Amino acid sequence: MLALHDVRVFYGAIEAVKGISFEVRQGELVTIVGANGAGKTTTLRTISGIYRPATGSITFEGQDLTALPSHEIVALGISQSPEGRLIFGSLSVRDNLMLGATRRADRATIPEDLDYIFSLFPVLGERINQSGGTLSGGEQQMLAIGRALMARPRLLLLDEPSLGLAPMLVNRIFAVISRLKETGVTILLVEQNARKALEVADRAYVMETGHIILEGDARSLATNPEIKKAYLGG
Repeated sequence: MLALHDVRVFYGAIEAVKGISFEVRQGELVTIVGANGAGKTTTLRTISGIYRPATGSITFEGQDLTALPSHEIVALGISQSPEGRLIFGSLSVRDNLMLGATRRADRATIPEDLDYIFSLFPVLGERINQSGGTLSGGEQQMLAIGRALMARPRLLLLDEPSLGLAPMLVNRIFAVISRLKETGVTILLVEQNARKALEVADRAYVMETGHIILEGDARSLATNPEIKKAYLGG
């Protein structure tokens, strides 16, 4: 479904992503794990069209994305829940969610999708008229994921969904991620919490200083001594 080949991304003179190649197949949950600064978020933002690769190609269902603006990439079926949530604090929960549906032509099905979001995250339904800025960090993360889902993506990009959350909320977010996978949504997950990411993923890539250094079945990587020592606390 998604394929990156020899993608390099620069911030000015700094090379943040250094010739990476990987793929995501339809129906998979693939995770990219690695320390802060490894290039994970840059990779997702490049897939979404926020950054442009200096070299290489990115294709989605065979279509080249490298020259497309972000809104056209969303219209093709890719949406992202960004690192740091980036919800609109002055807008209501409903309006934040509706922003996710901006590119949709099938307006008649939006109410049922809102109901689906509220089944995943009941607190959002309870606070539908509340401004996003008054929500807790965990609730804002739920809102960011819900907003991405309102685009009805075939490929969902999740960037650090557990960042800054209490352990109980982390478990809740990952339970929803597992539920989404069961519904057939293809997911590319970027996550510093390697233990949780490897528990839910089918396959994983390990990223370090702009390179992919390891790849494989998520359960195999979870038992890899190098990965356990570097990312799993032993």
